Amino acid sequence: MSGEGALAGLRVLDLTRVLAGPYCTMLLGDMGAEVVKVESPGGDDTRAWGPPHVGGEAAYFLGVNRSKRSVVLDLARPENRETLGRMILDSDVLVENYKLGTLERWGFGPAWRAEHAPRLIHCSITGYGTTGPKAHLPGYDFVLQAESGLMSITGPEAPGQPGGPVKHGVAIVDLATGLFASNAILGALQARHRTGRGQTVEVSLFETGVAMLANVAANHLASGRPARRFGNGHPNIVPYRTFATADGELALAVGNDAQFARLAAVLGEPGWGTDPRFATNAARVEHRETVDAMVAGPLAARGTAEWVEALRADGIPCGAVNQVHEALADPQAVARDMVVSVPHPTAGELRMLGFPIKMTDTPLRASRPPPLLGEHTDEVLRAYVKP
Repeated sequence: MSGEGALAGLRVLDLTRVLAGPYCTMLLGDMGAEVVKVESPGGDDTRAWGPPHVGGEAAYFLGVNRSKRSVVLDLARPENRETLGRMILDSDVLVENYKLGTLERWGFGPAWRAEHAPRLIHCSITGYGTTGPKAHLPGYDFVLQAESGLMSITGPEAPGQPGGPVKHGVAIVDLATGLFASNAILGALQARHRTGRGQTVEVSLFETGVAMLANVAANHLASGRPARRFGNGHPNIVPYRTFATADGELALAVGNDAQFARLAAVLGEPGWGTDPRFATNAARVEHRETVDAMVAGPLAARGTAEWVEALRADGIPCGAVNQVHEALADPQAVARDMVVSVPHPTAGELRMLGFPIKMTDTPLRASRPPPLLGEHTDEVLRAYVKP
């Protein structure tokens, strides 16, 4: 184990705010990159997105901004844009989510980068991309969940039923865009090793949302049929949904015919496994409502924990529908260090989510707590501001 992160020595200039960009740069920082977050005098919008607050800081901001230093720079002032230019020249990666044309207006467009910073990886995060009829529009996760089609396939099963369509419980498009951005940056860095040149990589919330349609889009493109909502069910697999138990909810994921036959036996109905209406997944999809109703009856008679033990003993995938506090306290989450403590200057020991990526030689770590606004301005700018 080297003790250094996988991206040690990489310099990242973070000109992003809110969620997609900060999530991307936090991942790079957790992997060892040196990340400098440039904020306006008012700070990242999410610093005000509370309650709750911890040590005077909004929990939302704290959750996606560790492993960074914060510099306050009023980029409305020309002399500060000159400083920004020197910071760009000293960086390997520039990540920004500005409105289209902002960098060009400040003099840092493609021609400038090609001449002065040819090895720079420039990552542009936008709402809709840099071309097309909506390129000028800002991007908001909630709106993009709607426009991308994701919301149309999330919510109660019956179309038109009150309450649906429904957005995801977290800003899933923002988060996935941050993941795509970090992946694109790492790909561009690998290409730079080969070519010696940097490049611009683009990710957008709209394209991320559309890409996340995955198998649902594949079903539509193959069949021509409109996609629809299945509630907690699955468009291609049955039974694959939540069921009420005597004391809660159970997620049951029967992925093949052998598992269904074993489920039928555990539920006391071994004949279901050979009944031609139910023996194959295609038949079960055809008889979805019947199968779900059959399975629901026995499951309602016993508690969730009892069913989880019985079903897993027979190799049938299932799990309790946990609340967030239960998931964070789950013995598996504890064993995998999915909650960590980071010392913070005003919050004390700050509890945060751990690292979903585990690396044997270059483990991820929180190199710094989420910074106070402008905490490192003097320290960082000393190298860039002319005396």
